[in-house]
Amino acid sequence: MTAIDDVKKEMRKLEEIRSDFYALLDVSIPKDAKGHFDFSSDPMIDAEDVYKNFFKLDYQARKIRGLLIEARDINVG
Repeated sequence: MTAIDDVKKEMRKLEEIRSDFYALLDVSIPKDAKGHFDFSSDPMIDAEDVYKNFFKLDYQARKIRGLLIEARDINVG
């Protein structure tokens, strides 16, 4: 597998994790008539679930960043 193949694989994983994060928000936060999140009713959302899902998303983004730097020999420092 090439470095670019690794990046593509991890990008697909990132999209999956991102979808899971938005699914959590969709089931936890009510929406208004236009389908937008309605924060006016002070929705209760489990902070631990938000943290766990965001951590997965952030970790995956940082993993991809490292792969891209390595694959393209990018000097970031």
